[in-house]
Formats: sequence, C-alpha cells, structure tokens
Amino acid sequence: MKAVQVHEFGGPEVLVYEDVPRPVPGPGEVLVRVHAAALNPPDWYRRVGYTNFPEDVRPPAPPLPFIPGSDVSGTVVGTGPGVTAFREGDAVFGLVRFPTIDNAARGYAEYVTSPVEHLALKPETVDHVHAAGVPMAGLTAYQFLFDHVRLGWDKTVLVNGAGGGVGHFLVQLAKTRRAHVIGVASGRHEAFLHKLGVDRFIDYTTTSAGETVRDVDHVFDTVGGPDGHRFLPVLKRGGTLMPVFYGDYHQDRADELGFTFLSGQVRSDGAQMAELARLIDDGRVQVGIDAVYPLADAPAAHERAERGHIQGKIVLRVAED
Repeated sequence: MKAVQVHEFGGPEVLVYEDVPRPVPGPGEVLVRVHAAALNPPDWYRRVGYTNFPEDVRPPAPPLPFIPGSDVSGTVVGTGPGVTAFREGDAVFGLVRFPTIDNAARGYAEYVTSPVEHLALKPETVDHVHAAGVPMAGLTAYQFLFDHVRLGWDKTVLVNGAGGGVGHFLVQLAKTRRAHVIGVASGRHEAFLHKLGVDRFIDYTTTSAGETVRDVDHVFDTVGGPDGHRFLPVLKRGGTLMPVFYGDYHQDRADELGFTFLSGQVRSDGAQMAELARLIDDGRVQVGIDAVYPLADAPAAHERAERGHIQGKIVLRVAED
C-alpha cells in the first residue's frame, strides 16, 4: 500500500510518500480502507521528535521510521479474530490508538488497523473528508466539556481559538447545554463562528477579552503560550480554566482567586464517537474544513498547518468516497 512515512526528524519535507506493507488485523481489530485522514498537532510534534516541547515535559522521540496520523474515516475491509461489532463494508471513523507511547495508529496510509472499541459508524450526513475531521478535535472538546468540566446547563463559556479544530467543536458542543458562548478568534473567523452559534464574538486583534469580559464560568484555551494568564480576569470566583496546550496561567494566582485549573489528555473512545456522529446527523454539530490535500501532498498539508490561523480541520484525501 501507499503511505506517508518519517525516516528522520525535521520539517514537512521529511514526510515521504512510498510503498509499505499492508497491515493485518489482530484479535479484536478491523482493517480499514482509509478514505481520509486528518492532521492534528501531535502529528507535527512527532515529526520533529518533540523538540518543540519544554525539556522537563518532553516525551521520548518516537522510533523511526513511523507513519503519522490517528484520525481516519474509511471502510472496513477485513476483521480479526473475535470481531463482531463491525463487518466488511461498514463505513467507520475514529481516533485510533491514542494516546500511546509511539502513537501507533499510522493513519496517513491507504489501510490501517484499529481496535474495534476505537471506532464508530461514520455519520450518514457527511462524507469521509468531513468525518475524518472529527475524531481528535471532537473528542478533545467532548471529553473536556463533559468528562472533565462536566458542563452544566446555561453556563457562560469562553473559547479562545474558537475558529480552530478543537475550538469550533467546543463552541457547538457547549451550545448543546444552552451555554452562552463567547468565541475569541481573529476577524476572519467571525462569520464562521456566528454560523456555529457563538453568542458574542471577540476579535483578539482589536479587543482584549481580559479587559472586556467578566463573570465567565469556564474558559477553554486552545492556544496556550506565555500569555495564557490574560484570561484570569474574565472568570468568576469558582470558575474553571482548561487549556488544550501548554501555557503560563499563573496557577498560584488562579488558586488565590478561587479558580479551578483543569487538564486532561484526549483518548480514543468509540462510544463517544458514536455520540458525535449522532449530533452531526441531527444537525447540531458541523465539521469545518480548512483545506483538503491528496495523501501524497502531506508535506504541503503540514506547511499549511504550520502557518496557523486554521478554520476547522486540514484533511488528507486518501481515496474517493
């Protein structure tokens, strides 16, 4: 089969499109013919050997060579011993084998194996490209909102980086709890985010949320960085702040102010993927797509990702629907 492999750490140019052996499903696994695979930040973190992480939290560099990718949508074409949950011909999608030490999903390929519990039936109302854009970003938003924060009804939620992959799912999933959602992003995302249901949009290039917003119950920061603490003033006492990426949040000051600082690691979950599929088919969640590239153009897709200001997800098309 064709796949994209990394033989040495470096920039997008180290992504090599080449022939590799087709995997074989083991017990409890299925073989999926991949139609589309989405990009996620862990893909380029691994591509550079995690050298962009602070040394005190840097994971060990993954063994070479490896095939990146954990978000896939495709068709079951084979089953391993003991599999009854899916059969050949089923259209499925999911976050495969995440997290693991070597992130062994290998989604940038024509075929991938997956444990059945990491997959769900693909939403019927979207194609494989849109379905592939859901798993990691959608599960991150879902698990942060409902497993970690346990969002109640009618709360006020601020999402920083609301136009991006995780951010645009946070906006929509929070609205399923009737949240008042404040979306912070650059002005180019304003129409997109109003379409998704934000109640108030803040263009961070012209307005500071830290100076203009107050009494927020929950802040979700999908950007991180050295200025993450600028969102402390927006929270009400007893509020929560949950970052998606590393940042400086002045946690001691947050503790003094009575804020709860939460963190979490997204994980594969087929049952939650099925719930996301239901919300998509019900019209309550849309999947934003920034750009689509052929699998062979994975280096160009990574270059686009590194330019930032992404609206929704970047997806690799592996096969036509």
